[in-house]
Amino acid sequence: MMKFLPDINIKALVFGAAIAAAFILFGYQINDWLYPFSAMGLLYIGYGQDSIKKGAILGALGATPIVVLTLQGYMGTFSGDFFLSQTGILSVSAIIILVGAIVGLVGAWTKVNRMKALAEYEKKQKIGKNKNKKKNRK
Repeated sequence: MMKFLPDINIKALVFGAAIAAAFILFGYQINDWLYPFSAMGLLYIGYGQDSIKKGAILGALGATPIVVLTLQGYMGTFSGDFFLSQTGILSVSAIIILVGAIVGLVGAWTKVNRMKALAEYEKKQKIGKNKNKKKNRK
């Protein structure tokens, strides 16, 4: 397990979960339109990882503060027979964690594609520099 921990960006996990929870609290205290901005924290968690799989797993882990705040009533009160049952509570928790995993996956996918694009750009720059050097020597 210790070999796996150095590969995880703990800073991104902690700050991303804090950002997600903070925007839930801001939405509760200030205005409802701040709730969707909590996804920035989950995107940051995914973007901080070096593989898509880790981004999805840690995005789900980073969504747990959102689950806790939702069950405490910060995203509105539960009403109806379904949401007050154990099945309703588990399904709401599972949906939030699933959305966290998807958003973390998108963040990690963005970073992986950005790294590929930067490598391709640098490769094109090196090819262009070699052509100019050959032309200038003649």
